[in-house]
Formats: sequence, C-alpha cells, structure tokens
Amino acid sequence: MIATRSVSGSSQSPRSPSSQPYLSVSVTDPVKLGNGVQAYISYRVITKTNLPEYQGPEKIVIRRYSDFVWLHDRLFEKYKGIFIPPLPEKSAVEKFRFSAEFIEMRRQALDIFVNRIALHHELQQSEDLRTFLQADEETMERLRSQETGIFKKKPTDFMQIFKDVQSKVSDVVLGKEKPVEESNPEYEKLKHYIFELENHLAEAQKHAYRLVKRHRELGQSLSDFGKAVKLLGACEGNSLGKAFSELGTKSETLSVKLQKEAHQLLMNFEEPLKDYVRAVQSIKATIAERANAFRRQCELAETTKLKEINLNKLTLMRSDKVGEAEIEYQELKVESEEATRMFEMIVRLMNEEIVRFQEQKTLDMGIAFHEFAKGQARLANGIANAWRSLIPKLEACSSS
Repeated sequence: MIATRSVSGSSQSPRSPSSQPYLSVSVTDPVKLGNGVQAYISYRVITKTNLPEYQGPEKIVIRRYSDFVWLHDRLFEKYKGIFIPPLPEKSAVEKFRFSAEFIEMRRQALDIFVNRIALHHELQQSEDLRTFLQADEETMERLRSQETGIFKKKPTDFMQIFKDVQSKVSDVVLGKEKPVEESNPEYEKLKHYIFELENHLAEAQKHAYRLVKRHRELGQSLSDFGKAVKLLGACEGNSLGKAFSELGTKSETLSVKLQKEAHQLLMNFEEPLKDYVRAVQSIKATIAERANAFRRQCELAETTKLKEINLNKLTLMRSDKVGEAEIEYQELKVESEEATRMFEMIVRLMNEEIVRFQEQKTLDMGIAFHEFAKGQARLANGIANAWRSLIPKLEACSSS
C-alpha cells in the first residue's frame, strides 16, 4: 500500500524512498488574489513521491477551489461505487469568505480531501489526480473550460444536482416514490444506517457549534469584565486597588485562553464532525448511483426478454425481419449484460467502501473526541489555577 499523508495532515515517511512507494501531498499557503466578486484564494499544492508515473520527486503547483471541484467531479463521474471524499462548502457570504479563520478551515478541509484521494487504493491511480497534482495553471484552466455535460456546470449547479439526488434517495427511502428497488436486507440496513448516521452527526455538529460560540462569548465577557475591574482598581490607591488590578489582568489572560480554546474546538472538533456530515452526503450520492444502476439493469433485462420473445415469434413465422430483430436483440443483450456487470461492480465496491469508511470514522472520531476532552481538561485546569492564585490576595483585602 502506498504510504501518504494521513487525513490529519501528518506525513508518514517511508523507510527508504527507493524501496517503498510513497505519495505525500500538502495544501499550503493560501493567498487572496483579485478584487471584489472576482476575488479568490489560491493554494500551493506540494507533491512528493517516488512513483514512476509522476514527473519527478517533487512538484509544486498553484490551485484554486474550482480546481478541487474539477477533480471531485471527474472522480465522481468515473468511479461508480466508490465514496468520493467530500469538498468543503463554498461560502457565499463575503465577510466570512476571506476571514483568516475561514481560509484556514478551507485549507485544512482541502488538504484532507486530496489526501483521502491519495490514500485510496483505487483513486490514487487516477490519471485526473496526476493531472491535478502536476499540470500547470494554464492547462488546468483549459481543462475546466473544455468540460462538457455534468462537468460543464458551475460548483453551485453541481451542488444543486447533488441536493436533488439526495432528495430523490430520501423519497425512495421514505416511500414517497415506488420505483424498481432492490429488495436486499443488507442494502436496506445500509441505507437506514447512513440516514441515521447523518442525523446524529448533524445534531452533534450543531451542539459543537454552540460550544464554540459559548467559549467565545465567555471569553469576550471576561475581557470586558477585566477592563472594567482594572478601571475600578485604578480608582483605589490601596491594596484593594492592586487586587482589583490583578483580578482584571487575570480575567483578560483567561479571556485569551478561552478564545484560543474556542479556535481549537472549532478546528479539531466541530470541523471533523462537519466533515463527516459531508462524507455521509457523498455516500448518499453513491447510493443514488447504485439505485439508478439497479433500475437500468432491470429495465434492460425486461426489454431484452421482450426482444427475445419477439425474435422467437418472427423466427417461427419465418419473417424477413428476423435478421434485423436478431441484431437488435444481440445489441440489447450486450448492453444488458454490461449494465448487470456495472451494478454488480457498484455493489462489490460499496461493500468494500463501507467497511473502510467505518474503520476510518472510528479512528477520526476517536481522535476528535480525545482532542475535545483534552482541551476541556486543559482549559478547566487553567481557569481553576488562575482563580486559585488570586484567592489569598482577595481574602487579605476582605479581612483587613
């Protein structure tokens, strides 16, 4: 298996570049380019590898968000049955789109996206991935402009298609539509699990957002309180004034701690939860592809059967249309067999993908909740120690 960066961004160095294949990718150095509605963020994408199909041991290219969308859309179209890693959403709110925090969240999410592809045993072999990691900016722009069909659509259009697919799958699951559908207990179990997982992850992410907001609001309140108490202390010329001043300084210090922990909570807890909500949506898109493949297989099988019956009738009648009917039947039979192979391949790949997804989810969620617990313990200890150090001084003032 190829050694690459993990989805958390850490690099797994090979024992020996000459003996062990490796592919390491980093998305770094976001830079704002352009002005107004034409403004966008570019990223430096660094690839290090010893794979012979790449141009050299290191390649640095500049990419923008639409290039990542291009890669995602190409993989989604070509690799049926595989859960394509999700992209972060594109913010439409100008004041958030270019904030330092949003840019860093976007950079981290894009780094995770491309590394999940590089880690995947099939996606890592994609010619489109190699193009993305190696082509110059002019070539990428030309490729984007040449796309047709689903690729020709803007990211916002593709997201609408994606939402329509999700809605269609939801209708099938909820029984609002009655198309030709698999009657497979394992498949039904998978769909139920995915829809339940999405709901629970979305709920957890919502409360993680509230935790981040609470930390920030408390930090701001402590900052405001600290300033007020320091001004109050300035009015006192005795030990009480000094104690108030120290109380204000300590409050401002704790405010910084809370703001810092809020940022860590956002990046290491809320964002991973949000990322898995997006991942589940990608799985739902693959479920929709499977449902379409199953319907196509059934429709072609039924049509082929009717064509065969018609051919047999024409043969018995010794009709002069037998030759034409034979050709139509054979062509349809080939198409039907291909549809069956496609469906069976999607089923096989999905069975492999769900196992891989659950293993990775267990690892990533374990890390996220571990980081959450460590951060909360660190913050609580810091706050307790800070207030504890002030108690003797405040007690001395209150007893004098």
